[in-house]
Amino acid sequence: MRFSTVFAAMLALTLATPALTQSPDPENVLVLELEDGTVLIEMLPQRAPNHVQRIKQLTREGFYDGLKWHRVIDGFMAQTGDPQGTGLGGSNLPDLIDEFNLEVFTEGAVGMAKTPAPDSANSQWFICTTDCQHLNGQYTLWGRVIDGMSAVKRIEKGSGPSGMVNSPDHILSMKVQADTQ
Repeated sequence: MRFSTVFAAMLALTLATPALTQSPDPENVLVLELEDGTVLIEMLPQRAPNHVQRIKQLTREGFYDGLKWHRVIDGFMAQTGDPQGTGLGGSNLPDLIDEFNLEVFTEGAVGMAKTPAPDSANSQWFICTTDCQHLNGQYTLWGRVIDGMSAVKRIEKGSGPSGMVNSPDHILSMKVQADTQ
């Protein structure tokens, strides 16, 4: 009887105390300026350290500024990161070893694009605009949109089954949040 009273008091205290929310580390947040708004992406270095390091490196070099959203499939995802804008290009850096993890590809998940070959991700990445759990274990998930998903959903859609965009939207700028403060 005494245990249930203590348990009830602890439960009441837990329910009455607001949850503490911790802001993400600015070193692991991307500020993505799009034509239709700002998007914040929290990177997950604990899940995909090499992919996050690559994204930060290329971001700090200005690699992504001005790039096209070359492949956008309605009800699936928006893809960028190819300086050629064709889906066939990448950075001059070596490809990355896959870092598959237990994160789930849901709306707002950010993953690294690659060819069907293992360990072929380089600079291209995508944002899921809906549930994409069929990608789990096939692509490295390295981040999540934490604000601005409505701007992502307004990126110009491609035409045809490949989702290639005829007049694509561009990334206006992409910065690591810590570098903007």
